[in-house]
Amino acid sequence: MRKDSPWFTAAKRAARKILADPGPGGLPYGHGPWEMHHGGSLWVRNAEGWRMYLARAGIEWSMQFCADPAKVDRLRQDALTLVQAFPDTLSAMAKLGYDEAEEILSTPITDARLVERYTDSLFNSCVPLTREDHQGILPKAAGEHHYPWPAKAGDFIRYDDFELWVTLPDGTHGAVTPLSPRGSGDGRVRLIYARHGTPEGDAVARAQRQHKAVVLPREHPVALEAYARQP
Repeated sequence: MRKDSPWFTAAKRAARKILADPGPGGLPYGHGPWEMHHGGSLWVRNAEGWRMYLARAGIEWSMQFCADPAKVDRLRQDALTLVQAFPDTLSAMAKLGYDEAEEILSTPITDARLVERYTDSLFNSCVPLTREDHQGILPKAAGEHHYPWPAKAGDFIRYDDFELWVTLPDGTHGAVTPLSPRGSGDGRVRLIYARHGTPEGDAVARAQRQHKAVVLPREHPVALEAYARQP
């Protein structure tokens, strides 16, 4: 049974202190309550406050058991390079009580124990997501553990009156994007995600193989649902 390691406990404690006073950049994924997602959280500090960047790969907790230490060490080196560009970071983390930050970044990762420590560190384990954004399942919410990031990321940048996640004809759910800029009057949408094995999922896969797109006309129920809150 999974149990929080001392490293994860320490990282979460530091992250919650950061989130209590994030600075003018604000909270990266909106207000909590949060769950801490092992998604490659690279926290840095500058004169204005805290910022979070995402690593090129996050290590989900269970993934550590198949993780090659040499490949994880490349992530550590990336994190070290970023933190060195923000020289106030390590001292600020120490003030939060996260004293192990410098050692974690400066120690080459050569075995499973060091993989575990890095996986549960502040440099990987503390992407602050709500439960819905973390683990939610449609139709209630699209959680990062269940839906592909190129579609899921739209939740954090879309206009509030555009419905990214829609109900498809077979009752499953998918994601759509507008085909044209806002205000153009073009009511068509492009289907960018549908569940594998469904008619729409097969259509998306087939279109991608042909370097095409699945475009739904403005009168299609899916397009009407996507734009339902817009004039």
